[in-house]
Amino acid sequence: MLPTFRDRRWATVVATAATAALAGTGLFAGASAQAEPTSGPAVAATTTWVGTWATAVAVPESGQALAGFTDTTLRQRIHVSVGGDVVRLRLTNVYGKAPLVVQSTTLARPGAQPGDIDVATLTPVTFAGATSVRLPAGAELVSDPVRLSVPDDGDLIASMYLPGPTGPATYHGGARTTGWVATGDRTHAEAATDFPGRTGSFWFLDGLDVQTDVDGSVAFVGDSITDGSGSTTGADHRWPDYLADRMLAEPRPHRFGVLNAGIGGNRMLLDARSPGYGVNALARLERDALTQTGVKTVFLFEGVNDIQQDPSEYDATQIIAAYRQVVQRAHDRGLRVVGATITPFQGWSAWTPEREAVRASVNQWIRTSGELDAVVDFDAALRDPAQPLRLLPEYDSGDHLHPKDPGYAAMAAAVDLKLLRP
Repeated sequence: MLPTFRDRRWATVVATAATAALAGTGLFAGASAQAEPTSGPAVAATTTWVGTWATAVAVPESGQALAGFTDTTLRQRIHVSVGGDVVRLRLTNVYGKAPLVVQSTTLARPGAQPGDIDVATLTPVTFAGATSVRLPAGAELVSDPVRLSVPDDGDLIASMYLPGPTGPATYHGGARTTGWVATGDRTHAEAATDFPGRTGSFWFLDGLDVQTDVDGSVAFVGDSITDGSGSTTGADHRWPDYLADRMLAEPRPHRFGVLNAGIGGNRMLLDARSPGYGVNALARLERDALTQTGVKTVFLFEGVNDIQQDPSEYDATQIIAAYRQVVQRAHDRGLRVVGATITPFQGWSAWTPEREAVRASVNQWIRTSGELDAVVDFDAALRDPAQPLRLLPEYDSGDHLHPKDPGYAAMAAAVDLKLLRP
C-alpha cells in the first residue's frame, strides 16, 4: 500500500521490500537505473526527521510556470537552518496537470563559485531505490535518506533533470536567490558555466528534511514580508533567515528547523489575483504548515493583503475569524500558534484611513484576545515613533509596505525564541 503523499510524517517513501511492488505501478521508473536505497547510519534514539528548509508553492498561471520544461536540468540552491549528516529531499507536483517524470536528481555541497558543486560530495538521490521517479498530478514525494553532511546555516545544491514536457510547473515565484538552467541532463555537471540560463524561482521543490536531535520545526506562514520582498537577493536576509541565525546561537536542545511558508501577495481569505501569489492561507494551511516534517509551532503573520489588495476586506471580524480557524486547526493537531501584529503601511499606494482602521482592529484582537498561544508585536518593532502608521525610514525598502534588510533583522530580533518552543 502506498503512503499518503501529503502526510510528511511518515519515515520514508517506502521500505526496500516494497520496491518491486511499486515498480509495477509505474511510480518509480527506470528499473535499469535501480540503486540500493541509502539508509542512514546508526543514530541515537533521540534523533528524528525535522524539516530544515521548505518553500510554499503557487498555481502556475502564466509564463514559464504555465509552459513548463522539456529536456531541462534545473539547479537550485537550498539554504538550510539546522544541519546534519543525513537528509531527505521532498519534491512536489501538487499543481501539475499530468504525471511529472524526474529522470535524475543529485545533491551536493556548493563549489567555489555560485552554481558550482563540490564533486567530491555529489550524491544521487533515489526514491525507493530508483534514480528516476514519476510524481502523479497533485502529489508530493519524499526521497530515500541521503548520506550527505550539511552544516547549520549551510547550503545544498539540488539538480534535477526533467525530460518533459512537464506541463504546468509547480513553483515558488520569489526565491530571492539564483537558480541555474541547462538543456539536457547536467545533474552531474561541476560548473555553473554548463548552465546558460538563470531563474529567480524555485521549481518542483517542496522541502528538505534532516535527521537530527533538535526540537522539531516551526512553520512561518506569511505573505511577501515573510517571503523577503525588499531583501537582498542571494543574501538570505528574510526575517526568518535572521531568526534562524539567532536560533543557532542557542544551546542545541533549544534549536529547531525554520520553514518559510511565505508567498508574496498571499491573503488569508481570498486567492490573490496575480500569478504566483498562491491560494489563500486557509486553503494551503494543511500542506504548508500543519503537515510539515517535525512541526511543533505555526507562526502566523498575514492579513495586510486582505486589507490593502482589491477587493479589500473592510470587516475586521472576517480576518479575525480566519485567524481563529488557523488556531483551531493547529490546536487540533497539538501544535502551538504564535501570531504577529500587522505592520504599518501608510505611504503605500493602497493605504486609506478606512483600511488603517481594519488593521488597527485586527491588531487589537491579536494583542488582547488571549486566543493565540503567544504574540509578537511586529507593528511596534517596525513603526516610526514619530509617525506610527508608517515604517521607520531606516527599515523601509522605499515602498512603505516592505522592510529592507535592517527591518527584517529588527523583526527577527523582536521574537522571543522561547515563544516558538512548546
